[in-house]
Amino acid sequence: MRWVTLTAVAPVAWGTNYFVTHEFLPADRPLYGAALRALPAGLVLLALRRRRPHGAWWWRSAVLGLLNVSVFFVLVYAASQLLPTSIASTIMAVSPLTMMLIAWPLVSERPRTAHLAGAAVGLGGVCLMLLRGVEGVSVPGVLASAVAMLVSSFGHILAKRWSAGADVLASTAWQLTAGGLFLLPVAAAVEGPPPALSMPTLLAFGYVALVATALAFAAWFTGLRHLPAGTVGLIGLLNPVTGVLLGTAVAGEVLTVQQLCGLVLVLAGVVLGQLKRAGRRDSGQAPPHPVSDERPARAPSMRNHP
Repeated sequence: MRWVTLTAVAPVAWGTNYFVTHEFLPADRPLYGAALRALPAGLVLLALRRRRPHGAWWWRSAVLGLLNVSVFFVLVYAASQLLPTSIASTIMAVSPLTMMLIAWPLVSERPRTAHLAGAAVGLGGVCLMLLRGVEGVSVPGVLASAVAMLVSSFGHILAKRWSAGADVLASTAWQLTAGGLFLLPVAAAVEGPPPALSMPTLLAFGYVALVATALAFAAWFTGLRHLPAGTVGLIGLLNPVTGVLLGTAVAGEVLTVQQLCGLVLVLAGVVLGQLKRAGRRDSGQAPPHPVSDERPARAPSMRNHP
């Protein structure tokens, strides 16, 4: 449960990110917005874990940074501008199923019945919670959101596949730094000079970079290291739940009976996968990919095993 609790930090932080971005960050600079979110987060994590990539991790960091940061951040920003939050969040709620299917061939994690059932229940809860007579759905926005969901699902499972022997904090820092460096020249070429930032905007970027990116991605990739992809994907459903509760607490929105029922279904879907996993352990069956967080006394360093 400690890994489940730690992983839950990520979707909760991401659930607050939309509100902060929508309220405080410039709406006409998506490339700079993504770069200023990723690069400071990566540099902060590098300052905490001063390790440079070695061997294959030079190109792995570039690939993961491109998928999980550069492409994903820009597509999510585009989707948030073209779609209502309810539609974008519902499309992203398909990611648990996508991650399970991708994890099967890439990391040999066959989808469990409880995880599939939890994903179905959770997706139904998201639809009930968010889809309420939305009109004027943008086809480009749907495509951007769907591609963002597919790209991030593949990138997260690829990071899980390559995580053996790598320090999670360092590899997360490299991804964010690489993704931010990819974005900066593109932003300069497309959007011109960097935008002028007021103090509230700087504080908002600080929150987005440190909490919704550095902390969230470190927690997420740690969860992928220690938990099955199906479990992590289901925990990700806490993202839209956080968005709805934040709207109720901060924006003064009224939580309807339909939203409350959907919220309960989402939480039930998340818990469903956790209970099955606990049951397997109680029955004496080991999980398919046990990972111990205790290192041998002479564990090889990351320098020797990139």
